[in-house]
Amino acid sequence: MGSATMTVREVLYMYSIAREAYERFISVGDNLEQAQNAVALLVWLDQGTISAIHHVPGLETSAVAIVAEEANAVLECLRYPVPMLPPIPFISTLCMQGGVYIEPGFFAFHQDLVVRGVAHFLDGAGKLVFNDRLNVLLKRYETGLVGNPPELMAPYSPLPVLVPEDCRSMFITFSKDMHLHREEIFDYFREKWGDCVVRVLMEKTTGGNMPMYGRIIFKTEAVVKLVLNGERLVKISIDHREMWMRKYIPRPTNVIA
Repeated sequence: MGSATMTVREVLYMYSIAREAYERFISVGDNLEQAQNAVALLVWLDQGTISAIHHVPGLETSAVAIVAEEANAVLECLRYPVPMLPPIPFISTLCMQGGVYIEPGFFAFHQDLVVRGVAHFLDGAGKLVFNDRLNVLLKRYETGLVGNPPELMAPYSPLPVLVPEDCRSMFITFSKDMHLHREEIFDYFREKWGDCVVRVLMEKTTGGNMPMYGRIIFKTEAVVKLVLNGERLVKISIDHREMWMRKYIPRPTNVIA
C-alpha cells in the first residue's frame, strides 16, 4: 500500500485502474456499494501475477456486467453458513491470463482472508478511490484547470480512521421462538470472517422473555458494507435459526445491553 509519506494524489494514481473499473461497474447498473465491493474484491485478487482488474476498463459492456455479477455473487455467498459459490468463469478466465486458475472454492476456503483484504481496501485507499470529489479535482489538476490542490497534496495514511460505533453497527432481529444467544452470533462471525466483531448487544428483557432484537458492533465500517452488499436488509441463518440484519440507525427507544 506504500509509505505513509505518499500523497493523496499518488494514491489515486496508484489505483487509477480501480477507479476506471468502478466507473465501468456503475455504468452497467451496479449500485454504489456493490460496485465498490466488487472493485475491492478484484483489488484484493490483484496479487503476484493475477491482474484481473486491469482488464475491466477495456472489456465490452456485456462482459463488465458479467464480471460485476460474478464478484457480487462471491461476496453474497460469503455470509451463508456453508458458502456454495456459483461458477465464476469470467473472473477465472481473467485471472488465468496471469497464469493462475481461480475457482469458487478458493473464496469459500479463504473467507477470512477475503473479508480482511476487501475490508482493508474499503477502509483505506478505497475511501479515496471512491471519492467523486477528489477524482474530479484530480482531473481538473491534470488538465491544468487548477494548480496543486491542498486536498491532493495532503499526506495519505494507510491506517484506517476509527469511525463512531453507530457507523459500524448493525441492527438485528429474530423470529419468534428462534432467538440466538450473543455468543452464537459472535462465534458465527469469528469462525467465518475472523476477528471482526467488537461486541454483541441484546435487548433487555424481564420475566424470562428472550430478546427479539439486538445490535452487532463491528471493528470497521467496511464489514457492515460487506454484510449488506448493497441490500437494505439481509437474512443470515445460524444453526437453522434466522437472523435479519440491517444498518443500525440510533433510536432513543432502543434499550439493549
